[in-house]
Amino acid sequence: MFKLKPSLVIMLSFLAIILVGASLLQLPISSASGEPTRFLDAFFTASSATCVTGLAVVDTGTHFSLYGLIVILLLIQIGGLGYMTFSTFLVLVFRKKMFISEKLVMMEALNIFSLKDVISVLRRIFSIVFVFEGIGALILFFRFLPEMGVSKALLYGVFHSVSAFCNAGFSLPPNFASLTPYAGDLVINLTVTTLIIFGGLGFLVMADILQYRRWSLHSRTVILFTLGLLLVGTVIFFAAEYNNPLTIGSRPLGEKILVSYFHSVTPRTAGFNTVELPHLLPVTALITMLLMFIGASPGGTGGGVKTTTFALVFSTIWATLRNCKDTILFSRRVPAQTVRRAFTITILSLSVVAVAMFLLNGTEKFDLMSIAFETFSAFGTVGLSMGITPYLSSLGKIIIIVTMFVGRIGALTLLLGLTIEQKEHCLELPKEGLSIG
Repeated sequence: MFKLKPSLVIMLSFLAIILVGASLLQLPISSASGEPTRFLDAFFTASSATCVTGLAVVDTGTHFSLYGLIVILLLIQIGGLGYMTFSTFLVLVFRKKMFISEKLVMMEALNIFSLKDVISVLRRIFSIVFVFEGIGALILFFRFLPEMGVSKALLYGVFHSVSAFCNAGFSLPPNFASLTPYAGDLVINLTVTTLIIFGGLGFLVMADILQYRRWSLHSRTVILFTLGLLLVGTVIFFAAEYNNPLTIGSRPLGEKILVSYFHSVTPRTAGFNTVELPHLLPVTALITMLLMFIGASPGGTGGGVKTTTFALVFSTIWATLRNCKDTILFSRRVPAQTVRRAFTITILSLSVVAVAMFLLNGTEKFDLMSIAFETFSAFGTVGLSMGITPYLSSLGKIIIIVTMFVGRIGALTLLLGLTIEQKEHCLELPKEGLSIG
């Protein structure tokens, strides 16, 4: 009997849900005008929602009807959790048991290492998701209520809570404004960033935190590097943009700090913005691209190469400079196979970004900085843009769709899913040195 590899199952499941979502978004009932949405635009939106990116070729809040927004919200939720995670939860609810093959797929999707942990991890995941998104929606509902009324405030609260926790970056204010009207709003900024951070940490890390148990090496690495990246990003954004009148230069000190913190959090695959991104200085844009490339953490709702991959690459380089044989994290030696995998992911990811940038530079008429920013945003499933997304050519949209898809499932997962497995050599081959550097 023919069996698909777990990595291929994950890839095909994302593709299937994108196609279903695109078909629904194309329907006249999904648009506010009652007119069918062009299939490529519907396909782009479904891809962006399922890959929890947030890039948009049409204005989400004004183009789509309530039905269309509900479809997008479901795609975000399914994409953020992972289709396999969502469908397996339904299996547990209705069938009460999982087959071994299903557990193997879930191990791949959730980055866990034991079959016996799958069901308990799934239950914890959905408990965490419902609690965080519920609390976030409630806070945002009461914040939006005075200015919007009950029904619109409820829509804004639920939509932005799910979008933030799933690191999707879709927002409802008109004219692609994202959250710029609320740049100085403490409640909205802190609620959204908290949801983004916890959604991006990964469910295993959140379980460690919430259960007050001894943190694993994985959790310690994720938390340390997440805090480090947030601090460095905030300081650099604040220092670089301090006197830029088009971003935070004319704002009071407290608001400068709040905007800087927000824009340190959101490149970690969330995609909201509270200042106009085309006005960023080049150094800020470059740091933002680096943060977008690193992304969230394994098992979370975001994309990018992941914080643990970045941590391993950074630690290995540091160990090499100190002439150390092993990569050490928190007094633990990391297996060579894991380190090799981290470097493979990084190089493959950079290759995908480079190819996409090369192709877009040939198909589009925008400057290289805008194209690079768009590409890193798509691969990191972030959703930040210099404003070029609605004006991409049809070929450019397809390139971005592919980049988002590869960024969400992972370049290595895609490669493993498409390649034929080969047995390892039974014999140990002779060693020989090779000059490098």
